[in-house]
Amino acid sequence: MTGRPKAARTVPEMLRLERLLWDLGYQRVAGVDEVGLGPLAGPVVAAAVVFPIDPPVLEVADSKRLTARKRERLDAEIRKHAAAVAIGVVEVHDVDRLGVREAGVEAMRRAVVGIDPPPDYLLVDACRIPGVSIAQSAFAKADSFIFSVAAASIVAKVFRDHLMRELDRTFPGYGFGAHMGYGTRQHIRALARLGPSPVHRRSFEPVRRLLGQ
Repeated sequence: MTGRPKAARTVPEMLRLERLLWDLGYQRVAGVDEVGLGPLAGPVVAAAVVFPIDPPVLEVADSKRLTARKRERLDAEIRKHAAAVAIGVVEVHDVDRLGVREAGVEAMRRAVVGIDPPPDYLLVDACRIPGVSIAQSAFAKADSFIFSVAAASIVAKVFRDHLMRELDRTFPGYGFGAHMGYGTRQHIRALARLGPSPVHRRSFEPVRRLLGQ
């Protein structure tokens, strides 16, 4: 028997951890998430979002589950109502130097450092962030059930998509504005035809193979 798909979580359900932390006296709780680990091109981007206590009802969710149009609308609403929003970007040369997982952590660290005044608690997707002296908890798939982390995933995704559309104009022919750097069939064909651009990740297959490394 096929199970029913899980219903989307309500806003009160998604705010459960934030409310617990607010009740414990933490005033500035930041949700943190990154996007762009998997693409063959472009930066890794992270966002940190702090909401005021009792934020407005926003239908946030994991950014991957939303249409581009809904992400854009929610990004504007999040930025309007959040107490603070910050972005962290790790460019391609550092992705290759650090490795993509470390680049994701570094992008999240940069986003957190950009929040002023700093948060007093972090809710992080997937893994803890070293190098910050802020209390934190990390949860697998946090963007699917924690309000502020879902908001951070949306802000990071919208910001990165805008960057990729800019790169599409700078390096035409690869289709960055369509696939956002992911390894689609269109992208692989363009890579084979044009060779890697300066914003391709040299440490990733098939880019590395095309370079004969």
